[in-house]
Order: sequence, then structure tokens, then C-alpha cells
Amino acid sequence: MPTVTVSSGARLHVGFQNLSLARRRLYGGVGVCLETPRVTLVANSADEIVAPDSLVREYAHRAVELLDVPGVEIVLEERLPRHVGLGSGTQLALSVLAGTARAHGLEPRVRDHAPAMGRGGRSGVGVATFEAGGFVVDAGHPTARFTTEPPAEGDWTVPPVVSRHDLPADWQFLVVVPDAEPGRSGDDEDRSMRAVVERADPAVADEIAGVVTRKLLPAAAEGRLEEFGEAIAEIGRKNGSWYADAQGGVFRPPAGELVEALEHCRVLSGVGQSSWGPVVYGVTDRDHADEAAAAAEDALADRGLEGRVVVSAPATDGARIRVDDPS
Repeated sequence: MPTVTVSSGARLHVGFQNLSLARRRLYGGVGVCLETPRVTLVANSADEIVAPDSLVREYAHRAVELLDVPGVEIVLEERLPRHVGLGSGTQLALSVLAGTARAHGLEPRVRDHAPAMGRGGRSGVGVATFEAGGFVVDAGHPTARFTTEPPAEGDWTVPPVVSRHDLPADWQFLVVVPDAEPGRSGDDEDRSMRAVVERADPAVADEIAGVVTRKLLPAAAEGRLEEFGEAIAEIGRKNGSWYADAQGGVFRPPAGELVEALEHCRVLSGVGQSSWGPVVYGVTDRDHADEAAAAAEDALADRGLEGRVVVSAPATDGARIRVDDPS
């Protein structure tokens, strides 16, 4: 039977287009797939589930039941840091699904199966970037189905992609991962999102719609870095106004301090917080990547923070799946 290797890049989540129940569609994610960091795993068919990593094992149980196969053996070779804003849960879950399916000679049908894996219930960006990489805007969910209580797990479809673009190869995304409390997830995230949605000002959604249609999408389509950066920074701040009570400010600590510092870096544009953070990002070009990374290192050091700084190209493809068949 084949050995399957699945490798998928992290994603940055710029924000949502709408969090108000007063508008026809809720959420509507905006995000970018990165070349690095990545999650990488190796899967082989088996008669039972063998996975040393507990989270991989949890997702493997779901995948095996969903695909109606006897088992899978999975070794996790690279992992994304959890709950920091890089989409680790979705990329790992879908990698396990794809590895399990291909190890048994099946098609993963990632978009169809993502809800049963617990993914795509709000943002569709992580599923879309797993499928095809790039810069992605999704359509969100019909508000009528998402009151203050979301549907039961799995009882949704992944939001369709309404726009996807490959960003220029010389663009580089600065990613700063400070050693800080993880971002919200699970029940804690659900409670926070419920509180935000109950109070969200619909006027902010209308402002974001203008930024997306008149600034962000044209800049992405035409490869204009400065305009793209200005647009994602504006969307991030407007999202932060919705979250301010839930996270202690437009950006959560210590992300806010890092955003403020990096906004003064002359080679960076589009500085913001990914999802609930604490990851902070910005966009530059290849010629200025080293200067941007040095500014991030200084920003961490000046605030007494440890952390990791990564500079990554935008990914132009989705998850890479290699099937090695010894026969």
C-alpha cells in the first residue's frame, strides 16, 4: 500500500467582512496562505489507528469513521504552533483527512468532508487555502442559519470562495509569533464570538465592504503591494473594533504593542493581528525582507518578549500530497 506525505502551509486570517446579524451573510473570511511554516505528516493504511500525537489521533478517528476505512498510521513530521492565529487546527485536520483517504486509495473530498472534521464552521479561508493556496475571500454563511448560537457541529457547508488570487512571488509576509498566551479556541472562542456577534455594529460591516471591493480586491488582482497592505490593515482595525471588549483592545496584548512598533517600520505595510493572535504580520517585498525581520526582532526585544520571526512567500498552491507506491 502507498505511503502518503501531506504538507500544508499556515494561513493568516486578516478578518471577517461582517459580524452583525443585521446583514444577510455572517463572517466572510479574508486571508492568505503562506509557504512557511507548515504542517507535514506521513500516512500509511493500517487495520487500526496508530498515531503518537493525541490531536492527530483525534482527527484520525474522525477521518476513519467518515471514510469507512479500518485504520491509519500517521506520523507528524512538522506541526504548526497551536492557537496562535496560523490556522493550525484546520490544516492539521484536513491533512489527516487527506492522508487517510489517499493511503486507502480514496479521494479526500476535502470541502465536502471538512464540516464532519469540525472545520469551516465560521471562516472558509483555511479550507480554501488547503485546496488551492493564494489570497482568499469567502462568501460567509447565511445569517438566517447563524443566530447567536451556531449550528450543531458538522451541520454546515464550507463557505464558497468568491475571490482568489495568486499574490506576486516577490511579496514577503513577516510573521511574528511572540511567546504569549494562546489565542481563543474551542468553547472559549465560541463564547467570545457569540458576545461579539450579539453587539456587532452593522455600520462597520458596510465600511469593510467598501474597503474589500474598492481597495483590497483591485490591489490583489493588480499586484499593488502598498494598496493591498493599506487595505488589510484597515480591515484588521475595523475587525478589532468589534473585538475590543472581548480581547482587551483593538489588538490583544501583547500583539497591540508589536503592531504599534511595526507600523513605524518603513518597509512594512499591512501590519495587523491574525485571528485571535498573538501572531502579528506585515507585508513587504523580497528586497526589504531582512530589514523587516530585523525590525520584528527589535520589537520583541524592546518589549522583553521572546518569540519567533518568520518571513514567508505567499503560497500559490494548496496542500502538497505525494503518494509513494512501492509496487
